Amino acid sequence: MEYEHITHSFGPVYDENSRILILGTLPSVASRENNFYYGHKQNRFWKLLAYLLDEPVPETIDEKKYMLFKNHIAIWDVIQSCDIKGSSDSSIKNVEPTDIRKILETADIKQVYANGNKAGALYKKYQLPLTGMEQSHCRPQALQMRHGHLKGYAKHGHGYLQTFRDLYIEVKFTYENNRI
Repeated sequence: MEYEHITHSFGPVYDENSRILILGTLPSVASRENNFYYGHKQNRFWKLLAYLLDEPVPETIDEKKYMLFKNHIAIWDVIQSCDIKGSSDSSIKNVEPTDIRKILETADIKQVYANGNKAGALYKKYQLPLTGMEQSHCRPQALQMRHGHLKGYAKHGHGYLQTFRDLYIEVKFTYENNRI
């Protein structure tokens, strides 16, 4: 497979009420075709996020956005453009980062989560110096979950998922009680 120069083709999902920011690397080939995040049929991001938030699994882009807004979650990526082979994060080179300051200027983000090691490393390299916000609980494929049984994965010894859920509940409670 040859390298291809890819420019991010759609914007972040956020509003002024967003309090948690989840960052990926760059949309996969399937996500670029669907023009929305985590679009590959085997990607478990939306199922796992719905499970953690005790929400029905969203099917449409509008349902996904509704779930994010309802739960004060923003999503975007750390890469604006790069050279990449297919959807392989390990092949990424010549990175131009996104500027997440526009999200931080609009929303009072309390936590940043990197969805995987590559997103975490790129966030630290390019965006941390701009934002001063450490990322939380960066774990490989923490929210993507391409393989494995979703509920079993979330229940058996994967404390960072529980940490995400606990943090989400804390942020939501604080927000709903006008403490942030």
